[in-house]
Amino acid sequence: MTTPAPRSRLADARLYLCTDAREDRGDLEDFLHAALSGGVDAVQLRDKSLDVARELELQALVARVAAEHGALRAVNDRADVARLTDAPAVHMGQGDLPVPAVRSLLGPGPVLGRSTHSAAQAAAAEADPDVDYFCVGPLWTTPTKPGRAAVGLGLLREVAATAPTTPWFAIGGIDADRLDAVLEAGARRVVVVRAITGAPDPERAARELRERLGA
Repeated sequence: MTTPAPRSRLADARLYLCTDAREDRGDLEDFLHAALSGGVDAVQLRDKSLDVARELELQALVARVAAEHGALRAVNDRADVARLTDAPAVHMGQGDLPVPAVRSLLGPGPVLGRSTHSAAQAAAAEADPDVDYFCVGPLWTTPTKPGRAAVGLGLLREVAATAPTTPWFAIGGIDADRLDAVLEAGARRVVVVRAITGAPDPERAARELRERLGA
């Protein structure tokens, strides 16, 4: 499969998956093939328990599987890991390296994502020409972000009303039961974790979500 350029893949992305390394199950590669076969457009390995050596090893695996499916691979937080693994995308939180520092390390090529938790942060991300996409959330409390207060659907509606031109994703506790409410609030792209990582059939779970997100 010919791998599209990162920004082209981002433009088409609707379903973005964050997953841990699944070290307890030992099935990361099979899981990724299933989820990406089901329609996941972008995938991020996010596992704070990994040491750097193990993360570099697993990033190579994620890169290979993502390339096979034409999906966008994003590195979480670590601009150094993104550079060492030639990642096509990197995602930074509000407390991580500032955007200019990431660009100075990685150059103009990789897609750069940003977490936002308020209308002001979303507006700043929209206004920043170095930010390629941003996420709004967490909409609901989630164990992947302990201590982070939920922003609720109100913020989603507020951001959607500004009609950002930068691609943006809703994130935080989204699953099949909550997806309609997220879409009604104005989001067209979502980041999910447990909706796929916790599914007995990840491929089917991904396919059902992706079909509901449309083109």
